[in-house]
Amino acid sequence: MNRRFELVDVFSELPLSGNPLAVVLDADDLSTDAMLQFTRWLNLSETTFLLPPSDPAADYRVRIFTLDREMPFAGHPTLGSCHAWLSAGGQPRNKSQIIQECGAGLVPIRRSGAALAFGAPPLIRGGLVDESKILEMAQFLRIDRARIVDAQWADNGPGWIVILLESAAAVLELEPNRGYPAHIDLGVVAPYPPGSPLAFELRAFFTDHQGSVREDPVTGSLNAATAQWLLATGRARAPYIASQGTRVGRTGRVYIDVDDHGAVWVGGRTTTVFSGTRVA
Repeated sequence: MNRRFELVDVFSELPLSGNPLAVVLDADDLSTDAMLQFTRWLNLSETTFLLPPSDPAADYRVRIFTLDREMPFAGHPTLGSCHAWLSAGGQPRNKSQIIQECGAGLVPIRRSGAALAFGAPPLIRGGLVDESKILEMAQFLRIDRARIVDAQWADNGPGWIVILLESAAAVLELEPNRGYPAHIDLGVVAPYPPGSPLAFELRAFFTDHQGSVREDPVTGSLNAATAQWLLATGRARAPYIASQGTRVGRTGRVYIDVDDHGAVWVGGRTTTVFSGTRVA
């Protein structure tokens, strides 16, 4: 059968400057193995597959795959999937927001012009990181332990640990060990000087299915969990703009806000780059 698909640029401030996502619509009859095979063939960090919702409160259901596993939640796949669903003619039940169903449950999404934003889900794991783990992360980053200001578990699906450094410049200068033998899911964040148009610089490192360390261009899940931590500890004030992808040639911009109920929202621009059909 012919299956519709879109390649969406997420968190992009300039053309082709964000994180690409492949979205396969009409995925009802695809097996898990077929979804993973297609994801690996594309070789993007994530590919998503849209299906009818199983929860009556949801507008659509999404399955999110990396090159080695299915994830319950991820940020840029959430916004990119919603963009593709709307582009394909999806009509939300509620005009004020779209409800996505995924492995983590129901995720609210709101839209404003060319931008979409998701409500940050609760953490699967939060709290302090053991000192032994912090030392391991310092070894991976090739920095002295004394340069790490703080560290926190920030797992909302992918398994992130977040390391706080003293400055955005320190984040951009990092040259981690790309051949590190242990599995890594690590985010690094630090502030820009007061008065800068950007509040924070982030980088995200993860181990792929072949054991290689890669840097993700722009990471919604990491920005969501990091914002929850920074706001709760008084290190950030909303709204703010975070930068990510600088060292890999991207100009990703993530917009963080907090609503009247204290919920954190993570947003950015989404743009269709390619669309078409494939024969399965």
